[in-house]
This record gives sequence, C-alpha cells and structure tokens, in this order.
Amino acid sequence: MTIGEGSPVFTVTGQPRPDRDRLVQELADIGFTWADLEEEAYWIDQIVLLDRSVYEELEAAAAVLWIVLDKAARYVHRNHVLYDLIGIPEVLWKMLDVCPLPPPGLISRYARFDFAVSDAGELKLLELNADTPTGYVEASIATPWLCRQAGIECVNDGMADAVHDAWAEYRPDTVACVDYGSHLEDTGTVEALARHSGLEVQFADCLDLSIDKGIVKDANGREIDRMFALYPKEWMAVDEGGEALAYGIETGRIALFNPPHSILLQSKGLVAAAWGLYELGLLFTPEERAAIERYLLPTYNKAVFSGSFVSKSMFGREGGSVRMYDRQGNLEIEDQDGFDTSTLFPTVFQKRAELARVETAEGELHLLTGLFMLNGKPCGLLGRAGGPITGNTSHFIPIGVRSSCK
Repeated sequence: MTIGEGSPVFTVTGQPRPDRDRLVQELADIGFTWADLEEEAYWIDQIVLLDRSVYEELEAAAAVLWIVLDKAARYVHRNHVLYDLIGIPEVLWKMLDVCPLPPPGLISRYARFDFAVSDAGELKLLELNADTPTGYVEASIATPWLCRQAGIECVNDGMADAVHDAWAEYRPDTVACVDYGSHLEDTGTVEALARHSGLEVQFADCLDLSIDKGIVKDANGREIDRMFALYPKEWMAVDEGGEALAYGIETGRIALFNPPHSILLQSKGLVAAAWGLYELGLLFTPEERAAIERYLLPTYNKAVFSGSFVSKSMFGREGGSVRMYDRQGNLEIEDQDGFDTSTLFPTVFQKRAELARVETAEGELHLLTGLFMLNGKPCGLLGRAGGPITGNTSHFIPIGVRSSCK
C-alpha cells in the first residue's frame, strides 16, 4: 500500500525490501536485535502513517488521562479495601503504605498507554502499562531510524532525553531483568534504557539476585542500593523472595525504580476505580470528566454490559487472559498464546473497542497504538499489529506522522 490509500487516519506506506537480512543486521547493530524471532518476522518492513491531527489529539488525551489516573491512584493509596478491589496483592500493602508517594504526575517515570484508534479516528484507552512496559527499543531506536530512511516525520526523537532526565532523579546503580543476556527483548530493553540514561550501572539477572534481611545482592555478592528492574511488581506475591524484597523496599534497604506505587497505575482495576469515581461525580474537574467520558471505556469488576465486552486479568500482560465477548455475552475470542494470569489475580470487565485494521505485507492486521509516557510527558509512538487481541505473537510496525488530511 502506498501513501494516499487506506483510511483517513492510518496509511501504510512502502513495501518490504529484498535485502531484509542486511536490514535486520543493521537494526541489530543499533540495538534492536529481535527484528526476527525464531525465524519469524517480528518487524514488518513498512511504516504506518498517522494523521497529524489525530496524533495531536492522542497526545492531549494521554496528558489528561495521566492526571486522571494519577488522581485515582492517590485516592486509592493507603485504603486497603480499595487495594483489594483493584487486585493489589496483600504482601505489598505495607510497602505501599509506608513508602512516600512520588510528586503528582511522577508515580511512574517509565510507562506506556495502549490506545484503540478506530478507522474514523475515535480514541479509546485500553490500558496503561505503568510498571515494566516493553517496546522501548522499537519506539526509541528502530522507529526513528526507519522513518529517517523513508523520509517520514517521527515524533519519537525525544525519548532518550526523557529517559536521561528520569533516571537522573533515581540514579540506579543496577539494572536487572529475568534471563539477562539470553532473553533478547528484555536484555536489549534494559541495555538501551541504561545507555540512554548516561549512567554507569551494573547489569544483573533477577534470577541470580539474593536477599537477606532486606539487603539485595547480585551473583558476585555486591550489595545493590538502587535498582531498575524489568520485573513486574505483582510477581512479588508469587515468586520466592518476593515478600523479602517488599520488606527491603519498605525498610529503605533498597530503592526500586519504577517506584513501588507504579503498581497502582499498572492495575487494570485502577481504570475501573477511575470510572466508578467518574460515575459517582467525585474527584475530577469538569475537563477531566470530559476526557474520561470521551477516552475511557466503561470498566467494572463485574460483567454488567448489555453489549459486547472484554474480560482481562488486572495484571495480564502481552494479551494473556484477554477474552472478548459478543453482543449476546457469548465468548467470541480468547488469547491462546500469553500466560493467563486470571488464575492469580482478579478480573476486570471493559466495554469492547475495536482496533483499526491496516493492510500490510503480512495481510490485514489490527493495529494497536502505544504512546509512551516518560518522565510524566507523552513521548513516542509504538505500533503493534496482529489479531483482535494484541499478544506476544503480534508484529512491530513503526508509526510516523503525516500532515493532517482534515
């Protein structure tokens, strides 16, 4: 598909080039080492162009929804009934109670909104990944490089500077992920974040860490004081050593980045809490209420819908646990690839929103539009293309911006 074809909102431009192997290597050289995964093409060698006016609305929507969810998280803070309602594991309650909340808008310094943008340009927030979002390398490194090659405007160029500023505040001495050195995506993500921070850090595998009396050490026995970990905080309720790590955080023996309270924003139950506060007429300004009505999907702890809806775990990731129901309430689609965390955490029910469809070299795919929030500001687009549920088998396709056609 070339420029000028497609919907008024999204246009797919370019065709896959015959020298893909060379391009995959060049992407690897700049830090994106998983353009192909297990002989499958994760990266689609085309670019989605987003209409500028829709991008500007997306950016504005993200800015106000960030405030809305920040307010909701502060409303929930230290209320154990609400902790339970939004699925926060009880082992983390004391940690969240005793640790001071970060300043407004900075509960998470590294987050990503996922939006459903329809073919008509209607925006609906699906969820906020406020704890350990991936896709950073795709958005901050691969997308600008690919857009420059194609002569297309990219709005992602400020991502590295935003990470630099955020990390300057917390100054972690250690950066960790599970299977560091062998898991390409997570390893590449934490290495890119550390590189963009400009800090001198040590890298560690979460599986090699030990903890005793709240003190965390790496495989060499080095004590860790401040750590960025690409490790979902809800797993502290499941993994061996999780309770000990929570104790280390609440007693100040180790500082974790993103901050502990990012789990409040991460919970999909917080969207239900925000929607409930909106329905009760509490907490929000008229401008915020207008944004909630326009951009949030009705979300509840029970399936109370008369039309089609979605159910998902409050801490599901990569599409795991997502189930889509039709207008009659019958199960229509469910994710078969991701890990179903609904056996571990409560479920939310959300009005269904359809993703735009784009015609790519891999066929017609549904497009999920991600927008990073770095250091409290909208900063960088991420395109994921796949089925109606965006899971871990979806493709990365870069998103650029074109002049408005409205």
